[in-house]
Amino acid sequence: MMISVGIDISKGKSTICILKPYGEIISTPYELTHIETELSALVKRILNFNEETRVVMEATGGYHLPVLSYLKEHGIFVSVINPLVMKKYAAMALRKGKTDKIDAIKIANYGIDNWFRMVDYHASDELYSELRILGRQYSHYIRMQIESKILLSNMLDRTMPDIKSLLKSRSSKPNKDKLSSFVEEYWHYDNITNKSEMQFIRSYLKWAKNNGYNQNEAKAKKYML
Repeated sequence: MMISVGIDISKGKSTICILKPYGEIISTPYELTHIETELSALVKRILNFNEETRVVMEATGGYHLPVLSYLKEHGIFVSVINPLVMKKYAAMALRKGKTDKIDAIKIANYGIDNWFRMVDYHASDELYSELRILGRQYSHYIRMQIESKILLSNMLDRTMPDIKSLLKSRSSKPNKDKLSSFVEEYWHYDNITNKSEMQFIRSYLKWAKNNGYNQNEAKAKKYML
């Protein structure tokens, strides 16, 4: 029996879906952060399956390399698919839409539908060695980033109550963090309250424009309350 592990990769995290043939779901899509403890848990889960298991992922710039190197280091079959091939396959899929969860399901289904055509990723020993080092450095960086965000979140709960609810961002771009960007600009309430309402609105709209966020005057007024 075949088990396909579809991984939809983005910066610092992935969405995992695990399927058997005929759409039998072993694991509904779930999110995994690219830190060693979570990657290790994924490896352990894959190795514990009693059936042949293959991992499928897209070549997504450099974001897939830490996950790829970690899985290959543990002897797991990984097929890295050209994004154009996956895009063509997804266009024919019955399940339409584009979210990380839907994409992970499509990638896992690709593994089932193309099981006998998939090729295990291979690289030179020298390249693997470099990938392992970069993968570990990247996992360490992601862990530090997560810990810093948790610390920032805890501090804001005490110093700027409710600011997190006002600064929710639906951006799918992995390099955009609205809360961190706002706090970097307005690191103390005095940076807001020392301005008149009109001065702050102009300042906020300029910040939003420079950082690619919606320029919402009504939201700017809420920050002054």
